[in-house]
Amino acid sequence: MLVDGQSFQTVWAVTEGTARVRIIDQRLLPWKFEVVDLNSVEEVAIAIKDMWVRGAGCIGATAGFGMWLAAMEAAGEEDFARGLKSRADRLRGTRPTAVNLAYAVDRQLRAIGEVADREVAVRVSLETALAIAEEDVAACQAIGEHGLKVIEELSRAKNGGVVNLLTHCNAGWLAFVDHGSATAPIYAAQRAGIAVHVWVDETRPRNQGARLTAWELAQQGVPHTVICDNTGGHLMQHGMVDMVITGADRVSCQGDVANKIGTYLKALAARDNGVPFYVALPSSTIDWNLRDGVRDIPIEQRGDEEVRMMEGWSASSNEVGEVTLFPAQSAAANYAFDVTPARLVTGLITEAGICAAAEEALLSLHQIS
Repeated sequence: MLVDGQSFQTVWAVTEGTARVRIIDQRLLPWKFEVVDLNSVEEVAIAIKDMWVRGAGCIGATAGFGMWLAAMEAAGEEDFARGLKSRADRLRGTRPTAVNLAYAVDRQLRAIGEVADREVAVRVSLETALAIAEEDVAACQAIGEHGLKVIEELSRAKNGGVVNLLTHCNAGWLAFVDHGSATAPIYAAQRAGIAVHVWVDETRPRNQGARLTAWELAQQGVPHTVICDNTGGHLMQHGMVDMVITGADRVSCQGDVANKIGTYLKALAARDNGVPFYVALPSSTIDWNLRDGVRDIPIEQRGDEEVRMMEGWSASSNEVGEVTLFPAQSAAANYAFDVTPARLVTGLITEAGICAAAEEALLSLHQIS
């Protein structure tokens, strides 16, 4: 996708000179665009945990490249397998909810484990990391093509009028390697000449919608409006939302969707007002070993400082700063995700097509036995 007219992806490998992983530092957006180097597994782990990179696909791809660094680091130690496993455990433990992270780490362990020679193992780990990233890009492109059909139908129903979509959190290209999941159909619609407008939830407490989704939509020239998180229901009541589309951090095999906190409330409002609620995701986000998402998906609880403080750009000091939002004596809780039950989901948009949020439909679409 574009940044000031130049194409970028969110994470990539630098193999010339000192081997390293390069990422877009999302902590600085939208005020500053900066690319940083990650030179060790520990730096990759910090980048994932402290949200330098965000979003299921981007986290997974970054972890995949982190395992390439892990293979190189472990190759210099006496016990290669032990060194590789300890680093894999470090990466896997950084974010518990997003399944793409564990998927990438485990895929790397399987690929590397099939190779006896350490030098070959390092090469295989790089090839695997590149494959994970390339597959993420291809999946998001396909999601865009399938999701475009839904937007085309809405446009025809409105006789070519503006299709209003509502998003929550960031499931754009910044959340993946490129294109995004929830935004991929929006970008496809833009390319197809369909008039679209996006209501962008701010998404407290990290404000990924206001800071990231709004920034990338602006870069792509997509009309959009940032709204407070609690505005969506009102808009739906007054016919101002034609479709809700979100991403997902983990989807159970029966179609329950874990996504950024507040997604469940949007699904409830959409159901009450007859607004279709779609979830866009690559199949790597499906946890085939987990059935009951509401009960069994682990929900990350982050530090209360994210709720207490808000970061923003100060026009007076011309720099980024933080402000405290409420009394220090008040307790704060920070549940990072919630789970939307499958019954509230109109459809799941994956790289293989669109299906109902149900186990039989998912198995049929993805031919998993």
